[in-house]
Amino acid sequence: MALKNLEHIGIAVKSLQISDPLFEALIGCPPYKRESVVSENVITSFFQSGETKVELLEATSPESAIAKFIEKRGEGIHHIAFAVDDIKAEMQRLKQSGFTLLNSEPKKGADNKLVCFLHPKSTNGVLVELCQEIKS
Repeated sequence: MALKNLEHIGIAVKSLQISDPLFEALIGCPPYKRESVVSENVITSFFQSGETKVELLEATSPESAIAKFIEKRGEGIHHIAFAVDDIKAEMQRLKQSGFTLLNSEPKKGADNKLVCFLHPKSTNGVLVELCQEIKS
């Protein structure tokens, strides 16, 4: 068991209306998906170029983690996400290795993924997301 590849980089933005055209011009293609994640109080917009994915996250509530992040630090990189084959096994492995998990169970995230986050205090200040594709 191990982390596979970098699945995406999450970027906190104040407005998808402003940021989508900016990243479309930067990456050279429109977003392939926009999705609301009600449980996290965000709307996401995903871009892909080759194997590289970028997720823009806009808060839908002042209480959301994204709104609080932007209030504290401003817009910018919020998290890095790694693909895993078995999220529960990875959560167990990382917990046994001393990492602090922010979720006790994986939860449904954006882009058809099960997700779990690792606390930045246990990963040198970087919020890390584990992502497993939901098999239909």
